[in-house]
Amino acid sequence: MKSILLIGTNRLGSLLAREFHKLGHQVMAVDKDEDRINCVLPFVTDAQIGDSTNAVFLRSLGVGSFDACIVTIGGDFQSSLETTSLLKELGGRMVVARADREVQAKFLLRNGADEVISPEQQVAEWAAIRYASDHVLDYVKLDEDHAIFEVAVPKEWDKNSIEQINIRKQYGINILGVREEGRMNLSVTPETVLSNNMTMLVLGEKRAIQRCFRI
Repeated sequence: MKSILLIGTNRLGSLLAREFHKLGHQVMAVDKDEDRINCVLPFVTDAQIGDSTNAVFLRSLGVGSFDACIVTIGGDFQSSLETTSLLKELGGRMVVARADREVQAKFLLRNGADEVISPEQQVAEWAAIRYASDHVLDYVKLDEDHAIFEVAVPKEWDKNSIEQINIRKQYGINILGVREEGRMNLSVTPETVLSNNMTMLVLGEKRAIQRCFRI
């Protein structure tokens, strides 16, 4: 179980509070808006109404005692930047901040953020890959060059084993698992036989995966 300081209970902050609650973590929520704080009360351990750009107020929260501080402020980048910088100055162990644009991400990283999340950009990238292809079911970006895709088994691979298609030698792609009838099997071997009723989890360079599966 981890302790999270969540600053900003807008849409993103509210969703994060609910997910942390499901996972059994302790969350302190902070926002200037009392109505938004009231909405997340069922999902947080504690809550405070206050201005996160006020150093005295932030210090009173004991920033250094939290495992992670997450700033989800949107629409007011100045406040987000000030809050992020103050959290680091006050001893925040891991400071994660929201950025809506690339230039914001750069400023946040230079001013105290250990990591930056860009929800709209990440969803846009996922949706573009997912819905621009008929045979991609899911996509997880690992870094700029590598990713995990869930893709349908190509028709020409039907009834062939993983060893026979030799995807690792040809493209440098690893098959992590196969899904059939809704069940994921991660115990695949070179002898595992593929069928057109399956989808595969594949790991590799994005360009290699795109070439292999014509994405």
